[in-house]
Amino acid sequence: MARIVDPSAKIAEDVSLGDNVKIGPGVVIGKGCRIGDFVVIYADTRIGENVTIGDAAVIGKTPMKAAISTLKPVELPPAEIDAGCMIGSLVSIYRGSRLGEGVLVADLASVREDVEVGKNTIVGRGVAIENDTRIGKYVKIETNAYVTAHTVVEDRCFIAPMVTMTNDNFLGRTEERFKYTKGPHLRKGARVGANAILMPGVVIGEDAVVGAGSVVKHDVPPRKVVAGVPAGIIKDTPQEQLLENQGYPED
Repeated sequence: MARIVDPSAKIAEDVSLGDNVKIGPGVVIGKGCRIGDFVVIYADTRIGENVTIGDAAVIGKTPMKAAISTLKPVELPPAEIDAGCMIGSLVSIYRGSRLGEGVLVADLASVREDVEVGKNTIVGRGVAIENDTRIGKYVKIETNAYVTAHTVVEDRCFIAPMVTMTNDNFLGRTEERFKYTKGPHLRKGARVGANAILMPGVVIGEDAVVGAGSVVKHDVPPRKVVAGVPAGIIKDTPQEQLLENQGYPED
């Protein structure tokens, strides 16, 4: 039942700590939090009230840089986990990321550095969200989806299981590629079906739908349904499926 808690960490009195937890210097943990067994929380991480963290999760880690990595070292702010978040077992949340209020990150998922996730978003089991990415509010990202670096996903989007996003048309060759590296941009309410592939920089319009298994090479207009390889427009998004007809609150 050994625990290693740095003396400078500030932990509310009613926080529940599991066995073999390690908490680094400058960490702040709010009231009502429950921390599972074998959790590691790195320096300066900020955790709000009533957050649950599952067994063997790692919060606030600094990214590694391989000898041939193209990532440039930068100073990253502490990881921030807002109130009411639920983080599953074996999850990795990197330093420089922020999870908004009520976010759920399921088992085995990974959220890289410089990522923002809006409130009440669901990050499914085994999902990978790469660096420099913005995820909006009330988004659902399903099991084993891959969100590449430099991607934007706006509010109330839906990303089905096994969706793959890409950001490099040069496949890692030539210095020229760095001028064009860009992930997809999903506008508000866009939905992407299972196993679809989104090519670099494509824009999926507001309330647009991408059919399962599609390969999207070009921008998708708002309120259109596309499908196929390559994806083409097949119809309008049904009126009853539009965000404006769901009765969602504005927030």
